[in-house]
Amino acid sequence: MVEFIDKLCQTARANHASDLFLHENRIPQIRVEGNLLDLGTEPVPAELMESFWRYCGADDSTLDLDTAYSTSDGGRFRVNLFRYLGQRGAVLREIKMVIPDLESLHLPVELLTSWVSRPSGLVIIAGRTGSGKSTTLASSLQWLNQSIPRHVVTIEDPIEYLFRNEACLFTQREVGLDTPTFEEGLRRSLRQSPDVIFLGEVRDHASAATALQAAETGHLVLTTLHSSSVSETIERFIQIFPATDRDGAQRILSTLLLGVLCQRLIPSSTGSLVPVLEFLQNEGLSRKHIQEGRTTELDDLIARGEGGTGQSFLSALARMVQSGIITQETALEYCDNPHELSRTLRGISSGSSTRPSTL
Repeated sequence: MVEFIDKLCQTARANHASDLFLHENRIPQIRVEGNLLDLGTEPVPAELMESFWRYCGADDSTLDLDTAYSTSDGGRFRVNLFRYLGQRGAVLREIKMVIPDLESLHLPVELLTSWVSRPSGLVIIAGRTGSGKSTTLASSLQWLNQSIPRHVVTIEDPIEYLFRNEACLFTQREVGLDTPTFEEGLRRSLRQSPDVIFLGEVRDHASAATALQAAETGHLVLTTLHSSSVSETIERFIQIFPATDRDGAQRILSTLLLGVLCQRLIPSSTGSLVPVLEFLQNEGLSRKHIQEGRTTELDDLIARGEGGTGQSFLSALARMVQSGIITQETALEYCDNPHELSRTLRGISSGSSTRPSTL
């Protein structure tokens, strides 16, 4: 059993797969750049899946289980065991030791490093599931790890990257293994003398309120939200709070928020996935909009992108087309407003058109 699973894990790693899927009596599959690919032609025998479950600590009564698996060559995988139609399944995701640098990810290095260099405040990285939020944050923290001495406490579910201490001291905690919940892990982290707190995701009112409290008491807090634009991210963060608390949350957020970066992964001209980014550095007028709850007016502010402090998805797509990174067809497919993008690419200015950021 171990040799067979090890071989599948090694093949998944060699193909730079994000996930390995195992189902009883089905051919193993991997996810590569968003696509599902078969591994070989032989299905996974039911008895092998049963052995793998027992090896991971599951028994006949187990329905779901989050655990880990170490390969013979030292690789580590996060494992989710589950049942479907009475049969066994598993999804394995490698816990990465090599963290890509910001430049290789085509991210705004100057912007992100300026945010993570700050002594306190709140940074939100947003996007849909699978958009690379965790990788962006890991790369930003690795830059910090190579640059500025800090104690970084992370609360993650699951841990996706393992950090080796360089300039920074890392305390990585996994929900379910090291702490019962995000909120409890975040609350406890305030007693662990952190400089930086990485909260894997804001999920509820308790974690959102504690994140603001941590930023307000002099910590730098980095977190993620599932949202599709900067304005939606800020709106969703505020809406997490009960209606009676939203005015206060808006006021505090307007002063503590350093910035929001929202990303999507789209196919490049060469077939790989590249990030398209919308971002806002919170200062000046944006603080006033957030404090007064006028988040929709942030869209126009982002579109203007004055001083390199904002960039819309539309202007980012236009710049990527003009640079040959993506095709015009791809840009139009992934754009929220294809007509406006077509106008921008033709050089026709309009009230909502944007110019590319200088970052």
